[in-house]
Amino acid sequence: MERKSIPAILPNGKGHQFVIYGDSCSGVPSHLHEKTFASVNAVVREIDPQPEFIIFPGDEIIGLTPDRERLLDQWNHWLNVETAWLDRTKIPIWHSTGNHTTYNKMSEDLFREVLRLPDNGPADQKGLSYYVRRGDLLLVFINTLWSGLGGEGHLETQWLAQVLSTHADAQHKFVIGHHPVFPVNGFSGAYQREIGQEYAKPFWDILMNANVFGYICSHILAFDVQVHSGVLQICTAGAGTAHRMPEDVEYLHCIQAALDADGLRYQVLDTDGIVRESLKWPPKPKGFTPWAADLAGIYEAPFSGNLHREAFVEFRLTGKTAQQIHPVEQTIFSAVEPGRIAPVWLGLRGPRQTMTLIVGQTPGRSPAYWLGPDFPKDQDFDMHIAFCPAMGPGGMLFRNHDDRGWTSMKSATSRGVETLLWPQNWSIGQGEDGPSDRPFKGDTLKIQYHHH
Repeated sequence: MERKSIPAILPNGKGHQFVIYGDSCSGVPSHLHEKTFASVNAVVREIDPQPEFIIFPGDEIIGLTPDRERLLDQWNHWLNVETAWLDRTKIPIWHSTGNHTTYNKMSEDLFREVLRLPDNGPADQKGLSYYVRRGDLLLVFINTLWSGLGGEGHLETQWLAQVLSTHADAQHKFVIGHHPVFPVNGFSGAYQREIGQEYAKPFWDILMNANVFGYICSHILAFDVQVHSGVLQICTAGAGTAHRMPEDVEYLHCIQAALDADGLRYQVLDTDGIVRESLKWPPKPKGFTPWAADLAGIYEAPFSGNLHREAFVEFRLTGKTAQQIHPVEQTIFSAVEPGRIAPVWLGLRGPRQTMTLIVGQTPGRSPAYWLGPDFPKDQDFDMHIAFCPAMGPGGMLFRNHDDRGWTSMKSATSRGVETLLWPQNWSIGQGEDGPSDRPFKGDTLKIQYHHH
């Protein structure tokens, strides 16, 4: 039975409507990935109206062969058979380099030859790094595995900074590359699963300083969204590679998105055309539900049960840390349930007094950990944390009160709090077993809350 068309999210007024998907690793007739890539392409073709453009952040073909003719055959099959349905004169598709497609000089030269991308990149990376300007939108494609610096995980940043400076007037800016900067779903490893550590901070500082909205990447076979210092990292690698990271959580997908003056809205579509995830960013408060606790003890929770997927729950934590370091666990708050270890615990742990969130989704199973900033001794703090179920594991957020940009806590899990059932009581400044159970050692702890 033929499926109905999939309604696209459209901009509110002036804006852009587009599709992002990557990592098909296809190009070989009758190969498994040809079938899976076709299932994702079928969904892209059903989006109505069709996108203005497509972003493909790498690994179109299986590649990784020393044989130039074999590699060329794969590119020809991908371009002239598997994506022959796409009229590139009406819907341009822009690509980034990837580890399956640009792994040596021969493959870099062939990438340039077959895709014929804009040649406005650095002199020695023309056709590998480039930018596209569409009115108020700037898209900058970077090469995260340039052979001239050492290959996979290496990139140059000077040209990127110059392009962003030259196009500072662009209202919307995205940077696109293959490798993530921050680990996804706990899969980590410099130069292999994300860019080298020596590049990560300078690169992200450039994005922050240029008011880049987000960094789009793939490589890790998953869908994931995080935010760091106000800049999104969107990882999409579900265009057809048959295995996923991890298998029991991730799925083949494409992203259909709209961008306008209010920000970004997207829907993540699986191969049945079903919306599996969605997000509106940045969060915009629609209402204010006040709740405050400034004394240690058990309180009736301001909410309980399952959070709506579009919810944005924000806390403001103020107080002062103890005069001496206390590495033992110190409770800020926990959601408590009789006869069960607290399913949600937030507090300070370890010799650096690291803000730590511990979430136990299932009794009897090990909990998941999220790590935030360290809290020095004898210091006032004014910190906001938030729970955004729509962001999955990247939706445990923090920021200082004077900062506007959110940052995702570090984690090594593929799930967030989207399915968590919150208990009806919270324990503030102490564990669930009373004042002597993991008490907060500092002073004047106060918690304020509101629910967007």
